[in-house]
Amino acid sequence: MNHTELQSLAIEAMRTRGLEPAFAPEALREADASRQSPAERGGDIRDLRDLPWFSIDNDDTRDLDQLSVAHALPDGPTRLMVAVADVDTKVRAGSAVDLHARHNTTSVYTAACIFPMLPEVLSTDITSLHEGQERLVIVVDMTVDAQGNLTSAALYRAVVLNHAKLTYDNVSAWLGGTGPALPQFASMPVLEAQLRIHDDVATRLRQRRQARGALNLKTIAARPVFRDGKLVNLSPDEKNRAKDLIADLMIAANAATARFLADKGFPSLRRLLQAPRRWDRIVALAAAHNFSLPAQADPQALDRFLAQQRMADPDGFADLSLAVVKMLGSGEYAAAPAGALSIGHFGLAVNDYAHSTAPNRRYPDLVTQRLVKAALAGTESPYSADELAEIAQHCTLQEDNASKVERQVLKAAAAYLLQDRIGESFDAIVTGAAPKGTFVRIASPLLEGRVVRGFEGLDVGDTLRVKLVSVDEAKGFIDFERG
Repeated sequence: MNHTELQSLAIEAMRTRGLEPAFAPEALREADASRQSPAERGGDIRDLRDLPWFSIDNDDTRDLDQLSVAHALPDGPTRLMVAVADVDTKVRAGSAVDLHARHNTTSVYTAACIFPMLPEVLSTDITSLHEGQERLVIVVDMTVDAQGNLTSAALYRAVVLNHAKLTYDNVSAWLGGTGPALPQFASMPVLEAQLRIHDDVATRLRQRRQARGALNLKTIAARPVFRDGKLVNLSPDEKNRAKDLIADLMIAANAATARFLADKGFPSLRRLLQAPRRWDRIVALAAAHNFSLPAQADPQALDRFLAQQRMADPDGFADLSLAVVKMLGSGEYAAAPAGALSIGHFGLAVNDYAHSTAPNRRYPDLVTQRLVKAALAGTESPYSADELAEIAQHCTLQEDNASKVERQVLKAAAAYLLQDRIGESFDAIVTGAAPKGTFVRIASPLLEGRVVRGFEGLDVGDTLRVKLVSVDEAKGFIDFERG
């Protein structure tokens, strides 16, 4: 299977799941015309271009949504500022571009290609926070105390400049003492201190959330590897110190944004994760590792179990994390009425949480940005409560469809990689057990398949040996039997 064949499969999977793989001509014309249209700069916009803003992302990322800068304050607190690309300036509600984004609701990242939520002339160019480019943003300006508490926050519009585009792997290696000094240090000496301050404040934020019950999990995603246009492997794309750093900063910014809208008396879209429906299975999983969890869902107790297992079995912690993630279930979007607080996220231990930091690739973030800008301007909400409820339901549905497309294409790629390995045995962990089938994941290549024989009695989190019995590239089927 070459790259072109995999792309064709991905396009068909998008259509089957109710997602648009291509933009309408009018949307492309709008996006291209936005090159000539000046960015709207009315209202109170602060000039913060001289601050040492920088980004950290994957090596190949072109749709940059956030920048950050931090300063130590007297007596221990830190001022943390997160700048989010002002995408709404170029994507007006009701436009052809907006209608496409509202339909798909997310960028879809498959093993074949990316289906961006916005045309690339926007998401990877005009509305991306590229190094050396002035951009309009929404700034979330926070104060974090020595204990990791968010003690104050303000939101406002600004114009900024990305002074350095950094990568997760290089930053993580340098912070961990295993990599060289970053080349950007030579032209931007303050960057070294900035990274140290960022690492410190992120650690404090994380530790404070974990004290409230945030779950410290280790998850691994499969990353396709192509050579000369041909898929050759699915390799693990693991979390690292720099990825955790950015995640902690974004969680803080998202929580501050939700509280800002509530304080302004605005409705909002919230991201939430209910207490797990399969808590009994998590209890059983912990008991198998000689750890007793309470009968009622308790995130702090669960995190203590996870911390114990991370120490006791670091090599197996990713598999354990995967099992717990499957049992926790999926997050969802919900509309919160004006001024609402205390809509919780079980896994993050955050009571008020709104996706807001990735408007180039998630529609809820773009909706939230429009709400924030209206609140800052002192105008009415651009969305009614009923409209937000409809958007929330649709975004949850399409997020699930996008995940199914990504999994389907990944399985097709995986089936191709395994076509010559029928009869081989692998160590596996059960990732799904339901009437529709029992599914397992193997580590090399990193992929999932279905157990078609010997699945009786298996449940999520169980480990076993499986034998590959058949594959179907076109359908993305990978079938194992127990033993």
